[in-house]
Amino acid sequence: MKRAELVDLIRERKSFLCVGLDTDLDKIPQHLQGQPDAAFLFNKAIIDATIDYCVAYKPNLAFYEAMGVEGLRQLKLTTDYLHRLGKKAFLIADAKRGDIGNTSRQYARAFLAPESDFNFDALTIAPYMGEDSVTPFLVYPDKWVVLLALTSNKGAFDFQLTEDKATGRRLFENVLERSRQWGTTENMMYVVGATKAEMLADVRRIVPDSFLLVPGVGAQGGSLEEVCRHGLNKDCGLLVNSSRGIIYASNGTDFADRAAEEARKLQQQMAQWL
Repeated sequence: MKRAELVDLIRERKSFLCVGLDTDLDKIPQHLQGQPDAAFLFNKAIIDATIDYCVAYKPNLAFYEAMGVEGLRQLKLTTDYLHRLGKKAFLIADAKRGDIGNTSRQYARAFLAPESDFNFDALTIAPYMGEDSVTPFLVYPDKWVVLLALTSNKGAFDFQLTEDKATGRRLFENVLERSRQWGTTENMMYVVGATKAEMLADVRRIVPDSFLLVPGVGAQGGSLEEVCRHGLNKDCGLLVNSSRGIIYASNGTDFADRAAEEARKLQQQMAQWL
């Protein structure tokens, strides 16, 4: 999906919500457990309930890989459904890949190639191994790298906030600055956790025009208001992700209705900011 198409979708739906499809078979409603294609049935109900309130979906690959081959089949059923759906959605594979160039090329082929089984719009990438581990993901037109910059977990303090004594720049700032040479605002966005919202101003000083994928709103305690105050730019420039707060809002037969309700609440707040 081109950047202009994503921006148009945000304006059309008055939303920059991304719904995380972190589908855990132990947490889905009891009446779905044990059914054939249970993960897909759960995902489909969530998608149908929330598509009017969000612009993106982000399956976390770990939840599908944990089911083995069957989990990948459930993921393919989900991506196939989204591709067939009449309403557009930006589709992010939360896989956190990144390896030596030849390996990265195969990861890119698996997730981003139009002829692949999944054909995602974007893929999360870990930048630790540097330029030659990231650039192979940038070869497909209208596909995106979502580079980890400043994450929402407490372990982010172990490395991402360490300071280079020579430059006074923190590691996440070096990642932002260096990676600007690899991609553009048309094919690279960054993960910045909502629990680090006070640092979004620092992020915006380096990448003022880039899109940011912001997890951590909802169950992890991040504030949508703080994210918007510090992170919005002229094109919105944000995809705010909520996973558990939406998809597990209920574990009863009303789970899809409750998911829609939670997504609608966030969409209404986002509309005000837009």
